[in-house]
Amino acid sequence: MAATHAEQAQAEQTHAEQAKAGRALRKALPRRDQGTYGSSGRDAVAILTGQHEGRLEDLVPLRVGRMLESPFAFLRGAAAVMAADLAGAPVSGPQVLACGDAHLANFGFFGSPERRLLFDLNDFDEAFPAPWEWDLKRLAASAWVMGRTNGYSEARCREAAEGAAREYRETIRELHRRTAVERFYFQVETDLLASARRSGFLSGDARKARHRDSEQVLSQIGTRTEDGSLRIVDQPPIMRHPDVLAIDYLEELYASYRRTLRPDASLLLSQYRLADYALRVVGVGSIGLRSWIVLLEGPTGDPFVLQAKEARPSVLQTHGGLTVPPGFVAADLALHGQGYRVVGSQRILQAQSDTFLGWIRDTRSEGDAPRDYYLRQFRDMKGTVNLTRLSSDHAFRYAKLCGRLLARAHAQSPGSGAIAGYLGRSPAADAAMARWARAYADQTEADLAALAKAVKSGRVAAERQPDGGA
Repeated sequence: MAATHAEQAQAEQTHAEQAKAGRALRKALPRRDQGTYGSSGRDAVAILTGQHEGRLEDLVPLRVGRMLESPFAFLRGAAAVMAADLAGAPVSGPQVLACGDAHLANFGFFGSPERRLLFDLNDFDEAFPAPWEWDLKRLAASAWVMGRTNGYSEARCREAAEGAAREYRETIRELHRRTAVERFYFQVETDLLASARRSGFLSGDARKARHRDSEQVLSQIGTRTEDGSLRIVDQPPIMRHPDVLAIDYLEELYASYRRTLRPDASLLLSQYRLADYALRVVGVGSIGLRSWIVLLEGPTGDPFVLQAKEARPSVLQTHGGLTVPPGFVAADLALHGQGYRVVGSQRILQAQSDTFLGWIRDTRSEGDAPRDYYLRQFRDMKGTVNLTRLSSDHAFRYAKLCGRLLARAHAQSPGSGAIAGYLGRSPAADAAMARWARAYADQTEADLAALAKAVKSGRVAAERQPDGGA
């Protein structure tokens, strides 16, 4: 992804110059003012139902049903609502390549190319250049909402939200004492992460993720027929086979995907053939978007499972009012589509990424408008932390870990040294982010009540089903 003109100018500044520029920003927006939240007067239910256009209609009620389960479930599915709220909020100035949906459940385990288990940001559907505050406020708000959902005291919720903000501030300051190359190679594998594993609150989830591979996935979603071929088993409404697509076109899409990979990964997958494919329900906010499970078979009959997820424009653009910055892959977006944006953002924001990340543009399956997808391995050494089981002490430590990881991701953007200068050594911004998080937790509960009322009145349809995962 090409740097914008503004990023190039910022990159030419020294660390000291960036820090000085950041400190100067406090005059225009004092750090304590980051805690001021004011509702934009938007209709959250209208925003959510507006997002349903173009989704698979029979799955839309399932999305609503998932969001009704708890305030945290609602927050997970309401990235567009928060983007609309943040659009009018004051910001300090610096922009980064933002995750766009940096809530606590969007961090997770995955395997490195060397087959080491890593933990990092793990959802980039909404990634887009944005004010750094937007990601941090979503993270802090999710810590407070999760705490209330789990029954923690308000004091413990504040500790988690403030802890995430403090860890972000201290980490981005630490990273900007390093060179750009050192920031690029920095990984959160020791200190907080090692401590978290030793304490046990990540160990069970990590163990589950470590033992996930394609054979294990096949045992859960597929089978071998009597003749030995591989087949996905329908599990409606979570998993189902669609109307048959032309196999020759699927082969074209598979070849197109392989061309977006590194040569070694592409050569490896050239030895695998398409065995089966099915539609699968995913997550909360993504329900109704097209998500495919692609089952491949190798030369020895071994399975390899990919997931192809539909990629739409980021909510930071559609609801946050942001525009594509000059030079930000404008030509590449037009050529390759939104899947390219998601993949490129993931490669930037993660310390290491899935070797099999790639993208395609489907121009023939449904009507005239192309649909963009990004592809990755499905469940291979992937997993999340069960947030509902965290004690308040562990939630505090988990929120800190996520704050550190978010800072590492933001530190890759040129000019992010100004953020370190703006935040400084004072805890003023930490406390402000926590105040904002509490106010937004109140807003989330009000929005959830509004959605429940809309369902009760018949304005919106809802259906409850088991969670299909990511």
